[in-house]
Amino acid sequence: MKLTLQTDYALRALIYLGVRTERLCSIREIAGAYGISEAHMVKVVHKLGQGGFAETLRGRNGGLRLGRAADEIVIGDVVCYFEENMALLACMENGAAATVCKLMPACRLQNVLLQARRAMMAVLNDHTLADVITAFEINRLTKNENSQSFTLTGR
Repeated sequence: MKLTLQTDYALRALIYLGVRTERLCSIREIAGAYGISEAHMVKVVHKLGQGGFAETLRGRNGGLRLGRAADEIVIGDVVCYFEENMALLACMENGAAATVCKLMPACRLQNVLLQARRAMMAVLNDHTLADVITAFEINRLTKNENSQSFTLTGR
């Protein structure tokens, strides 16, 4: 399973906000830190705000911050909120007709993939944002913040 870029950016924005709890952050700042489009980050931040993962403050001195403590933001909750479709196959989608596959309704593959998805979500639900903010992230996101950005690897 591959998560969407929107989910990836949401998690990375939350990590950034989790590192920068001492002040409000801007969309431009977060996008610049990761070398991604501000337009994409605007959409992500809007949705993070709607979901209560981030608090957005408008105006001249506005910005954003975590909507709650990092140890209260469950990674699985963020993934489920941003991923519109967690179905691994078409036959696993809500309302999928039994005619999607000739093996339905006796297909055993569907059950195996459901177990895999449950296992993945169990791991994600077992970790919070605080668990993924280490000294490395803190150092990387605060070091040379005005002069250097970095890009996402493998994207």
